[in-house]
Amino acid sequence: MAMRLDLRLLAGLAALGFLAALVGGAFTGMLYEGADDRSGVLGAFDAYLWRIARFTLWQAALSTLVSVVPAIALARALSRHPAFPGRAIILRLFALPLGLPAIVAALGLLELYGRAGYLAAPLGWIRGDAWPGIYGLSGILVAHAFFNIPLATRLFLESLDTVGNDQWRLASQLGMGAGSSFRFIEWPVMRAALPGIAGLVFMLCITSFTLVLTLGGGPRATTLEVAIYQSLRFDFDPARAVVLTIVQVALTALVLAMLSRLGASAVGEANLTVSSGRPHTAGFGEAVLNGGLIAAGAAFVVAPLAATLASGLQADLPRLATESGVLRAAATSLALASLSAGLAVMLALALLSGRRAFEAGRPSLLAAAMEAGAGFVLVVPPIVIGAGWFILLRHSVDVFAVAPVMVVAVNAAMAMPFAMRAIRPAHDASATRHDRLCASLGIAGRARLRLVDWPVLRRPILTAAAFAMALSLGDLGVIALFGSDAVQTLPYLLLQRMGSYRTADAAGIALLLGLLCLALMLIADRLGKEMPA
Repeated sequence: MAMRLDLRLLAGLAALGFLAALVGGAFTGMLYEGADDRSGVLGAFDAYLWRIARFTLWQAALSTLVSVVPAIALARALSRHPAFPGRAIILRLFALPLGLPAIVAALGLLELYGRAGYLAAPLGWIRGDAWPGIYGLSGILVAHAFFNIPLATRLFLESLDTVGNDQWRLASQLGMGAGSSFRFIEWPVMRAALPGIAGLVFMLCITSFTLVLTLGGGPRATTLEVAIYQSLRFDFDPARAVVLTIVQVALTALVLAMLSRLGASAVGEANLTVSSGRPHTAGFGEAVLNGGLIAAGAAFVVAPLAATLASGLQADLPRLATESGVLRAAATSLALASLSAGLAVMLALALLSGRRAFEAGRPSLLAAAMEAGAGFVLVVPPIVIGAGWFILLRHSVDVFAVAPVMVVAVNAAMAMPFAMRAIRPAHDASATRHDRLCASLGIAGRARLRLVDWPVLRRPILTAAAFAMALSLGDLGVIALFGSDAVQTLPYLLLQRMGSYRTADAAGIALLLGLLCLALMLIADRLGKEMPA
């Protein structure tokens, strides 16, 4: 028993050490650069920095507003009609953006709302002039709304589902109309959830990299993370990158601290039932209005997906499927994503096991560190970790040669909190149920893993691995810094084709990447739903 506990402690400490080294190495690189070029660091605190910081906060605030307000109306409309045909499909549709790579969504939005997009002609007619496209702040807002309206809607709907059936029955008996129900029942529940949901959306928008990179459209619409990337890959100004990184980390830490006080989860997942026990009380006029809102929300989500599918099918898919560059990028993406997913699961299991072992003894700072290890990673965005290591390694090695290692390590760390969330319930339940029995029978090590733990944890581990692989497969943050002609992933290749105006090839690659990620998300969702309670 003692040996097993020692192994669990060592595993947890090793995982914690890996995360500390990954984040600490990034900050070491920044501190080293800051000490080496003090004048450059001090000079980077200029008007450009404050303009970028202001725009980062401004676009995040506007994105939160245009995401949360429609989500309130959509969630209430869905809640007022708990059992209409197609409701379950719409809720699943609202989950799709969570698994779609940001660069694929950006391309879909450009195919739909761009200067030559499918809706350019009608939008130009409404505008009374040629449609200019959605590059700049408008593109950023539309993209953030595409991702965050479905997420916020699901979270608000989850809060409405907490209202007891007895309250709905009482409201029906009292003859409450739509206005009274909203004022006395729905709005108080949604208002309580509003700060946490708005804070989560704000956090996602303030750390948005890929969408701003592809849709920002120039220096006037640049956020801190994009400016970090530009300062290293284009300007090669490490001192400015250090200052930008410090400001980005400070903002992220502040938002996460606010989220923690509000009780919101930075992972942002909502588990929804198909329908609640709420009775259908909406009248005809309200039903028409709610139906229009739901249809508009569904169309807003499905239209970019349909545009991506249509444009991808118009590409020369047979040629792309046999092109050596695409095949090499696909193989690299799958290999790196598989390694990232495996490492993310190993880190999650090690931290969970180490925390459990510490709980068997006296509480300590290490136990608290393992408990908070997953959340701490979220304070430092991937582009910040990548930037720190880029600055640190450039003095000793070819930074582009270590791209695979950096992509695997950073993506695994970023996917680890999601893996822990998927594995933790089954892991803790199994430990509570079997620890004493296994100790009394002397079952430990491989025997316990094979006979006791694996049958219980198999589905949660596969769910976590599929979800982590999907997140890693579509990530652009680290590979954007370390990518080169020698090491390319599908998102990196897609960004290159978009930058060289090879839009047909980009559409085909986007379709392939989007289908791969959505397939993995569906597998994770199916495995998660099939897990025994």
